[in-house]
Amino acid sequence: MLQLRLLGSVELATPERTAEVGPPQRRAVLAALAVDAGRPVGADVVIRRVWGTAPPDGARRSVYSHIARIRRICEQTGDAAGERLRLTRRSGGYVLEAGPEQVDVHHFRRLVDRARAARLPDPARASLLEEALGLWRGEPLSGLDGLWAEQAREAWRRERTDATVAWAGVRTRLGDPAAAIGPLSALHAEHPLVEPLAEALMRALYAAGRGAEALECYATVQQRLAEELGTDPGPALREVHRTVLRGQAPEPTAPARPVAPPRPGPQRGVVPAQLPVGVRGFTGREEELSRLDTFLEAARLSAPVVISALSGTAGVGKTTLAVHWGHRVRKHFPDGQLYVNLRGFDPSGSLRDPAEALRGFLDAFGVPPARIPTGLEAQAALYRSLLADRRVLVVLDNALDAQQVRPLLPGAPGCLALVTSRNRLTSLAAAEGAHLLAIDVLSPAEARSLLAGRLGAHRTAAEPAAVADIVARCAGLPLALAVVAARAAAQPHIPLATLADELSDAGDRLDALDGGDPASQVRAVFSWSYDALSPAAATLFRLLGLHPGPDVSVPAAASLAGVPAARARALLAELTRTHLIAEPVPGRYSFHDLLRAYAGELARSQDEEDSRRHATHRMLDHYLHTALRAQRLLGPPADRILPSPARPRSVPEEPAGREAAMAWFTAEHPVLLAAVRLAFETGFDTHVWQLAASLTTYQQRRVLWSDWNTVHTVALAAARRLADPAARACARRNLGNAASALGRQAEARAHLERAAELYRALGDPGGEGHTRLALGRVSTRQGRRPEALEHSLRAVELFDAAGDRAWQALALNNVGWDHAVLGHHQQAIVHGRQALALVEQTGHTSGEAHTWDTLGYAHHHLGQYDEAAACYRQAAALFHDLGDRYFEADILAHLGDTHHAARNTDAARDAWTRSLTVFEELGHPDTEALRARLLHHLGKDPADTVLPERD
Repeated sequence: MLQLRLLGSVELATPERTAEVGPPQRRAVLAALAVDAGRPVGADVVIRRVWGTAPPDGARRSVYSHIARIRRICEQTGDAAGERLRLTRRSGGYVLEAGPEQVDVHHFRRLVDRARAARLPDPARASLLEEALGLWRGEPLSGLDGLWAEQAREAWRRERTDATVAWAGVRTRLGDPAAAIGPLSALHAEHPLVEPLAEALMRALYAAGRGAEALECYATVQQRLAEELGTDPGPALREVHRTVLRGQAPEPTAPARPVAPPRPGPQRGVVPAQLPVGVRGFTGREEELSRLDTFLEAARLSAPVVISALSGTAGVGKTTLAVHWGHRVRKHFPDGQLYVNLRGFDPSGSLRDPAEALRGFLDAFGVPPARIPTGLEAQAALYRSLLADRRVLVVLDNALDAQQVRPLLPGAPGCLALVTSRNRLTSLAAAEGAHLLAIDVLSPAEARSLLAGRLGAHRTAAEPAAVADIVARCAGLPLALAVVAARAAAQPHIPLATLADELSDAGDRLDALDGGDPASQVRAVFSWSYDALSPAAATLFRLLGLHPGPDVSVPAAASLAGVPAARARALLAELTRTHLIAEPVPGRYSFHDLLRAYAGELARSQDEEDSRRHATHRMLDHYLHTALRAQRLLGPPADRILPSPARPRSVPEEPAGREAAMAWFTAEHPVLLAAVRLAFETGFDTHVWQLAASLTTYQQRRVLWSDWNTVHTVALAAARRLADPAARACARRNLGNAASALGRQAEARAHLERAAELYRALGDPGGEGHTRLALGRVSTRQGRRPEALEHSLRAVELFDAAGDRAWQALALNNVGWDHAVLGHHQQAIVHGRQALALVEQTGHTSGEAHTWDTLGYAHHHLGQYDEAAACYRQAAALFHDLGDRYFEADILAHLGDTHHAARNTDAARDAWTRSLTVFEELGHPDTEALRARLLHHLGKDPADTVLPERD
């Protein structure tokens, strides 16, 4: 049989030979078509899958060329029976005509689905799973780069893991556990925190008579979970552990299911209500609303339902309908309503990553940032665990494709996911059983009703012919009708017939969509509002098309336009009144997709290239200088960035203090990530690495390790393009820190050692000192604590040479801490006192607080409980003054431990209670452990209290 292979390198093969497809780009085009074999795939979709959201100028020509070559390869490649694949062109795009059994990933899924049939005997189940797993030849889409390929790989790896766990369970039930141990061990080594893998491996080891190894596996997983996620194994894994300990016969294994890591306790009682405000005067859509209501009934009775509201184009009203219906039925979802704009068709290229959306959902349920896992798979598992036994509506708006949506789908009965997209997500229907609902333009009656609702029935009744013309020329597109209505309402003296006549003359002004699409006349509608703008507002509108998105603040808009903030605010108000932009949050403005494209088109056609580049430069200066100012308010930064002065008419902000700085970063972080990408794409390489460095402190505090890694990956590429060793050193050190935080210590060490070499060559002792501190953390995490001490000692010398007293003090505190965890408590106190003397001179309050913590830890372990308590009280007071509630609560917990060890029960109870109160308010996962200590530990011998080791 002729086969398309994606589960390895991309190949077109028969049993006799493998066809030569060509270079990676052509293989990527073939893969982009093959994943939707049998369905039309538009050229725009292929371009996004191959090049992402910033394709090169010749991308479309390249696609046509590759498709022509692929068509010839298909025609020339056949099996012994003469079977060939066909690549045809249809109205919706290109169709690779192949059955599911001819594309290995689809064949894999069909085999796995058949194996999961409830009444299938185990030998047949094992055979199907073995056949499915045998289709894997290596890394999926091997050799292909880009976001889409990586997302596909990650999703398929999860499916393979689930299938392997299911197969292992069958082999174990059939009495052949030894066959399962090898494959499970290999996967477990790659994914040590995925508990279903560990559970299956333990069952197989125990059934094979290797109980000691099963217990060792459990101990390793338990330790890794505690160290990396701060949690314990889940109930299923604990039950297998108890079975092994008791020496019982193993329980029969059920078919494998994805299991989340143990969920860190969210704040109980948190009910997210994230739906945007509904549109006033919503009208029509009765048939669609009725269909949605039937899907709601299905959700009550069975599994989660996914609805994809798709057809038509941008502006057809998918989001409006979804939000309106969500508000109408929210009483049926008492546990919350989640909403996210996935920005699947945002022309700025700011596609929302599923991991970013998941972090937002987890945050909405009160999961502390420090307890949100770093990997997409672990985040999705935690998210589905949180939704278990809840009734939650999840609205996934403006999705690019099914791949982006899948990690965000709930898995629990009673939940309902409502997806909107410009694409018809048929693969969701095939794989997840989604109900597809195509949203068409409004009927003439609904469109007339919309206009009457906005303009008043008396006005539309007075000019029925003009209303009919407007409805026809807007093609029933709600967005176009809304803009027409806004203009008519603002100019009540203008006859509707005049507006209808203007529409008839501007059919060629916006070609963003294919010919014949109803939205092809939207440019005319937009041009009315644009032509009515003042010259200054029109200029700002065009320049906003250069902004990377997803939204823009007043100072950023002022920087783009080169005007004062007050003037920009007035111009933004003018744009808002004409419905060319929206203000969803006070002080922040956003575009509709088509309006952003229209603004960018106008900028390219009406503004000189130099003017556009100057505007981009001013905007990037705004973000860079504001970010550096905000970062300095959060504490002495590790990276000493000396940017060029901001360009004239750039408007950097001055955050008023630490809280204002954190609030600014929180609001702007998605924009700053997009700004780093824009700076790289437009050749502002110095801005790239300096902007990335300015984000470091905030990303560390918010535990945004993946974003930290992403921006510095771009920064390193920019530094190489600049041939700037200082920029390369900075990017390398930050990549090392991010990799270490993500648990990739070997990768971290490689980056950091290279950074240290660069700093030495530059004669930068401060930079090398920061790198040594980072290497010390890596050594600690690798269990090489004497080596960590060596790095900390060297860092002290380097900061001394650099004359940096603030960081020298922090390095001395690290020396003290390293001595403390090695059991050298007296030496820890000596170095802690030295650090304290220095840090008090520099006024670095956070560093002083951490140093008092180190001293408290050392005194406690020497049995000097009064001294320890005094140190902890000082640290707690400083953290309280800083507003750092987590560390204040953490120190109070240790203060309680010290009082308890000193047999001061009342003081221990007081400190623990104060700590518990803060942890409960924060929704921190340590809350239950501290409550248990408070309720039960006070009855034990106080002398038994020992502080746990801390990194």
